[in-house]
Amino acid sequence: MVGDMHDWPTTLKDAGMRVTAGRVAVLTILADQPHMRVGDMTEAVRERTGSASVQAVYDNLAALHAHGLIRRVEPAGQPPRYELENGDNHHHLMCRICGDMRDVPCAVGAAPCLSAADDHGFLIDEAEVIYWGTCANCNERKQ
Repeated sequence: MVGDMHDWPTTLKDAGMRVTAGRVAVLTILADQPHMRVGDMTEAVRERTGSASVQAVYDNLAALHAHGLIRRVEPAGQPPRYELENGDNHHHLMCRICGDMRDVPCAVGAAPCLSAADDHGFLIDEAEVIYWGTCANCNERKQ
C-alpha cells in the first residue's frame, strides 16, 4: 500500500496538526483510494482503526481540508469526494451512470488552467473542471 509508506505523522505535525489515529487513517486511505465518499471513508477508517463514527470522519476530513492536506471535490448532484491535495490543480472525469471519478491533467497550462473572461477583480488561484460522461465499463454494458 502506497499510503502506508508515507510519513503521515510528520506531515500532520508540519501542517501544525495533532497526530491522531483517525487523521493518519484518512490520509493513508486517500493515498491508496482517492475520490472517496464519506460513507466509504468511514467504513475504511473503521477497518483500519477498529472504530470511527461518521461525525469523527467528517471532523477529520474538515480539519485536513482546512489545513490544505486534502482536497474536497463537489460534483453537482453527488456527495463530496476527497483526495490528497497535491497542488497540481488537476481536473476530473465523472461517469454519469456509476459515479466513477478519475483524475485528468490540467486543461491547458499552469494553475489555475483556465482564464476567466472577466475576473471582476478576483485573484483567481484555482479552476475546478469536471468532465461528465460515461466511463468505458458503463459504455460496454449499454451495448
